[in-house]
Amino acid sequence: MIKALKITILSFVCVLLAACAGAPKKESAATCRHAIDVAYEELSFAESEGFAGSVNYTKAASLLTAAKTNQTFESYDACVKNATKARYYIAESKKG
Repeated sequence: MIKALKITILSFVCVLLAACAGAPKKESAATCRHAIDVAYEELSFAESEGFAGSVNYTKAASLLTAAKTNQTFESYDACVKNATKARYYIAESKKG
């Protein structure tokens, strides 16, 4: 009887921990995906405006590649950070 109670409690704790661990990733994954999408749109616009040759444009493209790699490996915080940096360099490339 005590053994069954221990197994039940242990199972409950495992399920609770698994549920808590999975919740934030979905939100972070969506934030990462959105940040990458917005940055790629801005990058495409910058390219169409003729800023593709600038150093800042190249930095932004590299950072977006890193962000996609972070997304692949589920490192969502680094993904958002790289996409945000990329958007900064895109804005800088438009300034000249």
